[in-house]
Amino acid sequence: MENEQLDGRKRKNIKIGDVVEIVQKHHQRTGELTEGIVKRILTKAANHPHGIKVMLQLGDVGRVKNILEE
Repeated sequence: MENEQLDGRKRKNIKIGDVVEIVQKHHQRTGELTEGIVKRILTKAANHPHGIKVMLQLGDVGRVKNILEE
């Protein structure tokens, strides 16, 4: 069962500085995940079925699949 607090489809669960795993646009077919620290939250909506879009500190942009606990 998925932990409600760590759901990457809800914007309120993601904060700048969080460590997350994202899937980038060109990795959607393979599902390859990129880990990094959130620099900006790009999705304006409160929820998104495929994950909230963020920019990581290294400049990678993708949708949050997992929020990793500190």
